[in-house]
Amino acid sequence: MSKFIGRLADVGIAKESVRGTAETTASYWLPKQSMSYDDTIEQIVDESSVGVIEDSPNAVVIGKSGEGEIEGNIYDDSFGLLLLSALGSVSTSGPSQSTVYTHTFSTSQSAQHPALTIFLDDPNQDYKYALAMISQLDVDIALGQFAKFNAQFRSKVGATATLSPSYTVKNHFLPQHGSVKIASAVAGLGAASAIDVRSVKLSINKNIEDDRKLGSVDPADILNKQFSIEGSLELVFNAETFKTEMLADTAQAMRIRLTSSVTIGSSLNPQITIDLAKCKFSNFKKNYGNNDIVTATVDFKAFYSMTDTKMISVELINETSSY
Repeated sequence: MSKFIGRLADVGIAKESVRGTAETTASYWLPKQSMSYDDTIEQIVDESSVGVIEDSPNAVVIGKSGEGEIEGNIYDDSFGLLLLSALGSVSTSGPSQSTVYTHTFSTSQSAQHPALTIFLDDPNQDYKYALAMISQLDVDIALGQFAKFNAQFRSKVGATATLSPSYTVKNHFLPQHGSVKIASAVAGLGAASAIDVRSVKLSINKNIEDDRKLGSVDPADILNKQFSIEGSLELVFNAETFKTEMLADTAQAMRIRLTSSVTIGSSLNPQITIDLAKCKFSNFKKNYGNNDIVTATVDFKAFYSMTDTKMISVELINETSSY
């Protein structure tokens, strides 16, 4: 065993062809900003008295799992696998211009969204974590940084492995690649003008739960439950628009888009388009720093639109043929 810095640890992901059975190799090795992933236990304490004042004579492990999070820049290829795990369903069309594919992700009405295998390689030991389910996926697009994600996972405990990380980095996204649009309905987002914002944050929460059974300390499955989305915007304050809509209880559709300046095919660009069919705003706050430009933040929550029969859809354009 040796001591090492975090840069020497590698993390990869792959979609499982058999749910709960670890894949052999990673489809993508993720260039990470930070990572924390390890085995964890559920433990019960025996509170029986044995004639002394000490509180307990024993504790026993009754459950085991893997748990942690991965944070990194959003790349146009690997992010599709995270979207699939987060939303559950994908439809792919193409190729266009010989090499370009369009992937449309939607919310699967199932408690078993696709499972991933997480691969963890460090100088001391390699592990594979089967049945990895995203519990929360955050997207952060802001000035002064790459567009980033943070993915929180839960899985089975790790099994030792022998791994050979190999990176093929695709296209990233920068602040100048981002835009946000607001319209009264999804149909109006295309013609709407982009609004000026400094940052947008989006959080998809899956509310996952271990499916446990008698006779085993390992989860039989890991299931997603109710699906929710929240987020926030930061902007220079020059109008009461969001406050007015908050007070009036007005619902709006929102489009968050990242369009890379890289050319794929003959004239297309890598692109991520997140459409929220129905949002309502809350917690509007202005920030009055004496020596600063006055800014405002506003929170939003996405709701299921019965008119559009969806809460969210995500379109990803890249050169990956399938997920």
